[in-house]
Amino acid sequence: MGKKNKVFHQVGIEKIAAQGKATARVDGMIVFVKNALPGDVVDIKITKARKNYLEAIATKFHKYSTLRIEPRCSHFGICGGCRWQNLDYQYQLQYKQQEVLEAFEHIAGVSPRQIRPILPSEDIYFYRNKLEFTFSVHRWLTDQDPVADQHPPALGFHAPRMFDKVVDIYECLLQPEPSNQIRNLVRQIAFEHRFEFYNIREHSGFLRNLVIRNNLAGEFLVMLIVAQQREQDIHFILDSIAGHFPQVVSLYYMINTKKNDSYADLAPVHYKGQKYLLETLGDLKFRINPKSFFQTNTRQGYNLYRVAREFAGLSGNEIVYDLYTGTGTIALFLASQAKKVIGIEYIAEAIEDARENARLNNISNASFFVGDIKDVMDAGFFGQNGRPDVIVLDPPRAGMHKTVVEAIKYAAPRRIVYVSCNPATQARDVQLLSDMYELVVTQPVDMFPHTYHVENVALLELKH
Repeated sequence: MGKKNKVFHQVGIEKIAAQGKATARVDGMIVFVKNALPGDVVDIKITKARKNYLEAIATKFHKYSTLRIEPRCSHFGICGGCRWQNLDYQYQLQYKQQEVLEAFEHIAGVSPRQIRPILPSEDIYFYRNKLEFTFSVHRWLTDQDPVADQHPPALGFHAPRMFDKVVDIYECLLQPEPSNQIRNLVRQIAFEHRFEFYNIREHSGFLRNLVIRNNLAGEFLVMLIVAQQREQDIHFILDSIAGHFPQVVSLYYMINTKKNDSYADLAPVHYKGQKYLLETLGDLKFRINPKSFFQTNTRQGYNLYRVAREFAGLSGNEIVYDLYTGTGTIALFLASQAKKVIGIEYIAEAIEDARENARLNNISNASFFVGDIKDVMDAGFFGQNGRPDVIVLDPPRAGMHKTVVEAIKYAAPRRIVYVSCNPATQARDVQLLSDMYELVVTQPVDMFPHTYHVENVALLELKH
């Protein structure tokens, strides 16, 4: 195209498109511009030239958008999170609502009978109940850092698209205190005792990750992930956390000698305190251990589940299937209004948590099964458990596999309640179901303020 590195002057940013990308037009082509907001007038430099679009960065601002606000976080623009912290929250909500509607119109080719106004988050700061931090010898340098050969290692978040570079974080506004204090204490201990931060390039070092979880009661669970079985050093760090923070009621550690940071397949070691946190949603209690899946915005998760329950329209006589049930949160939330709830999930550990949560809440009409949905939901399974009147599903970002779509069509429930964290794949799946189901209503829900991510709950009804 010959446009890479070309500079365009005084370009007006028009709108925000999918995935939070600011867009403009030059020479008749759409341009996705980093670090810009609608209403900005900027000089841009083209970084990538594709067949149908360009990518660029803003290099000079001639006029700032009236939508801009001053970001609160000192790490804004560096760590890669909270990218919309400079955008007024009401406009964040508008763009998220727009993304949901455009996904259905452009991808599925359908419009819901009704799209409800997006549900704003009750908290726009300190709303997360879980954060994971990374130790790295490779620190992402900023203008404020010392020269390269003098900088210390980092404990924080990965720099965008950098597997080895970590931004050193001293204050994060996502999780309540003492989250920052815990992380900063661990960093201080590591420096004072010369504990080696991990080098993911060479697969060497001691400290790898720090996982901090909390509940609404203000209790915290901390898990330290290390690469070497150094019991004395592990115990020293965990005992120091316990001694400084009475809010930390549960302490774990984990040994990860793999070449990547994933730990879903590893066993946490309980060191001290309670074995889990207890969280309450409405009348229900849930146990949260270091590896439990739980909505990371607890208060807004409760609102999301209430929407799902409303859309399910239960009278007490229905058989409900909860697909991708995870630890059974939605299934248990619906159980009191259903005849029977069946949860299906392919992760065995999650199903054990779901069964434990059912026992904890004395729920006897919920059953949970491990397996691939397309293999589980067959005539024999329906013969034993009954065909579903309502199916509720909350798949991963990639949406449903086509074989799962076919299994749902075979089950032919009267209603489908589809909870999604990705409106684009949700719209694609709705289109695949559209020969049998009508899209009735959608409810966008903002789970993650200051990001472009949006959840959406859709109700589909069987066509007559």
